Amino acid sequence: MANQKILDQKQAIIDEIAKNVKESSSFIFLENHGLTVSETMELRRSLREANSELKIYKNTLVNRALNTLDIDMSAELNGPKVVVFGKDMIEPIKTVSDFIKNHPNLEMKIGIVDGEVTDLATLNQLATIPSRDGLLTMFASGLMGIARDFAICLDLHAKNLEKNN
Repeated sequence: MANQKILDQKQAIIDEIAKNVKESSSFIFLENHGLTVSETMELRRSLREANSELKIYKNTLVNRALNTLDIDMSAELNGPKVVVFGKDMIEPIKTVSDFIKNHPNLEMKIGIVDGEVTDLATLNQLATIPSRDGLLTMFASGLMGIARDFAICLDLHAKNLEKNN
């Protein structure tokens, strides 16, 4: 029989994983095929700048935590996995996707985005969405274009009225 202290430690980790899944907008599983320590530190630094976090958990503990949340991902939880999670739904996915382009030892597999299990194709689509700041900039420039066109229209109308009078 396992020592009660060890069981309590494992239960604390299971609770931590379940809490991270509930509180995160995105929870992504990556397959690690031999990242070096410096590459892992580089990824952690990039994720920290995006207000996200990278953790390495045992698959059995992740599976138990997901089972407490009624999420069945036991088929996907085999091999060396790394989890990335963050409050923002898109930013951790974009950061990981950019990192993977230069580091083929890491592979995005599956995720839980906004409480829903998400496949690799959807994660790749989400990675192409511009950042929040980029979207706000596009929105503002669209509004400015409308205001500019309206100002030109009013100016032309005023000139037309002056000609007729």
